[in-house]
Amino acid sequence: CSIQRRHQKVVEIAPAAHLDPQLRTRLTSDSVKLAKQVGYENAGTVEFLVDRHGKHYFIEVNSRLQVEHTVTEEITDVDLVHAQIHVAEGRSLPDLGLRQENIRINGCAIQCRVTTEDPARSFQPDTGRIEVFRSGEGMGIRLDNASAFQGAVISPHYDSLLVKVIAHGKDHPTAATKMSRALAEFRVRGVKTNIPFLQNVLNNQQFLAGTVDTQFIDENPDLFQLRPAQNRAQKL
Repeated sequence: CSIQRRHQKVVEIAPAAHLDPQLRTRLTSDSVKLAKQVGYENAGTVEFLVDRHGKHYFIEVNSRLQVEHTVTEEITDVDLVHAQIHVAEGRSLPDLGLRQENIRINGCAIQCRVTTEDPARSFQPDTGRIEVFRSGEGMGIRLDNASAFQGAVISPHYDSLLVKVIAHGKDHPTAATKMSRALAEFRVRGVKTNIPFLQNVLNNQQFLAGTVDTQFIDENPDLFQLRPAQNRAQKL
């Protein structure tokens, strides 16, 4: 379940809020059925769209783990990368203790992609040298770093992802609160980031209620009312 801009995911949530358990069972059953039909034996991602009437439609299969695999790991306590490597070595899922009946959903996880994009300029990628970098951490926060460190030069030739921030809590509001706190603790100077936009998403009542869809950003222009950074860290 994701918040998207131009069909690109910005925020990912697991499990999908307000998804009927019977519909969830149909989605997972269809995913397994599809993989068996084509003889697929590896980690992969099956994507569906669900309409307002509860009907689901197949989109695609990505024959790999995706950027948002972290939220699945957090709520299932399964290290998907670790498991994928061991399966490639010849071990079976039962060898790894991965039986479907043992998989349980534990709480809620949210992932935000912190990028060097300027929301005030239609998310135009920003480039330059990172002069200050401090991340937000703490209980329930996981960071998957990319090119985020002081002195790093952000080039226009590569993906603008700095770090993936993943928050895990007992429910959706708790995970959102942890994520808001972590993002508020970030200090990134030298390049623009999308953090102010992400903070607006996390404070949005529709988001907190879990009633978002793929048109959420387009239908909420107030998300772009960004609060300017005070940059206290460099004033001295």
